[in-house]
Amino acid sequence: MTGVPLRYEFQQAQRQLNDYIRPRLNFRAREISLEEQRIWVFETDWSPDVHQLVDGRYLLRVGSQNLPFPAKDIEAMKASRRQRATEMQFLPDATIGDVDLTLVEELARRAKLTLPHEETLLHYRLAERINGQLRLTLAALLLFGREPTKWHPRCGIEFIRWRGVERRTGANLNVTKRIHIEAPLVKLIQQTYEQIQPYIPERQELVDLFFEERLEYPNFAWQEAIINAVAHRDYRLTGIGIEVHLFDDHMEIWSPGELVEPVTLERLRNQERVHASRNPRIVRVLTEFGYMRELGEGIPRMFEVMERLGLHPPEFRLEGGRFVVTLRNTPVYRPETMRWLRQFEGTGLSHNQIRLLAYAREHGNQFTSRVYQKLVGVDIYTASRDIKDLIRKGIVRLTRPKGRFYEIVTEQEKAIIQPPPEFTALQPVLERKGFIKNHDIQESLGVSPVQARLIARRLVLGGWLEPMGEKRGRRYVMGRRVIEPS
Repeated sequence: MTGVPLRYEFQQAQRQLNDYIRPRLNFRAREISLEEQRIWVFETDWSPDVHQLVDGRYLLRVGSQNLPFPAKDIEAMKASRRQRATEMQFLPDATIGDVDLTLVEELARRAKLTLPHEETLLHYRLAERINGQLRLTLAALLLFGREPTKWHPRCGIEFIRWRGVERRTGANLNVTKRIHIEAPLVKLIQQTYEQIQPYIPERQELVDLFFEERLEYPNFAWQEAIINAVAHRDYRLTGIGIEVHLFDDHMEIWSPGELVEPVTLERLRNQERVHASRNPRIVRVLTEFGYMRELGEGIPRMFEVMERLGLHPPEFRLEGGRFVVTLRNTPVYRPETMRWLRQFEGTGLSHNQIRLLAYAREHGNQFTSRVYQKLVGVDIYTASRDIKDLIRKGIVRLTRPKGRFYEIVTEQEKAIIQPPPEFTALQPVLERKGFIKNHDIQESLGVSPVQARLIARRLVLGGWLEPMGEKRGRRYVMGRRVIEPS
């Protein structure tokens, strides 16, 4: 941290903020000393206005970057900002007695604030003091209210478990469980996790050559969808609430309200790091409670964790004025293919390269550059680079130069290849002791315990080592490829 140079004047910087931004920002500024450095702190509240630089540019804050925002989208942005006033409404009948002050204390503790209850609410713009009286916003009562449904009848979450893969009604009604969850928002999310988790089935998955139980839906994916529904729903809509529907083959999370500009279905599907909220004060508090992290990161991570387990990517749609997220538990590829892919863990392959290998495995072990480009949405130059990397690693080879066909190198062909260098380095220890353990791999190769486990896994999958025992007793002996070479 370098701090602000002494040649810069604090008052002048404040004047420049007023001179270069239209309309003017309502901000607070102070100078502090941190680690013997001069630091300027600027704070501004959420504003219904869209602010423009005097040179004509509009900027959108995403993470730690200021990104240019197209002028053509400004009107949509302004319209969406006008919708965000709901959480800021003051409820004249509400008093501090309607707030669970232990939750306000928890917020202050998490934020490392030493403020009284009312001052904490004022600090987060969840209340105002007018003529000596504290006025509470809807956001304060939704987040910390003793009875949040008194102020919003549908601010909870309804969970419905359906038998089968579709909804049926009347005599064929197939609802097997219905749970209505009501709590202040800072508790609602965790309570929803706990209520839903027992109904999410598990499936067996091969890990380290042993079967382990794994949830059909990765926790991060469905929990992130619920967080987003609570944080970003339209609280103007009091007749409908958040709904979570669990079917045999998929899960749906329904959130009242349309998307807020500049977020669009296309941008979500393209995994762009774009963020906007109609409830910025609610979002800020949920972030303090640890439910939300860097803005714009959640959706790309949902794609990543679903793909890592070989599941279909999240699906998004708008239906009846509600935003719907669908997660499917059916694998994109066969279980045999997913097990086959595990041999490439720790090889430094990208997610796109792994997807290509899975596709090729399912389609006769062959592919072309054009297929790869279409599969993952990359250009010809990126495809060429990734395929050349696979060739260098001995995973694929070119078969027909004219048509640029590639194929996966088979296990039989790999059998005639010289042992991997890691095995060659370990072989003297194997021959001397008759077995090796994780610490032998660490010492022989000069790697960390985690790297040693990854190396052992690759050598086991390649047939160079054979595992024996479990956990702390795990050791490795000569594999079938060494004892019975092809």
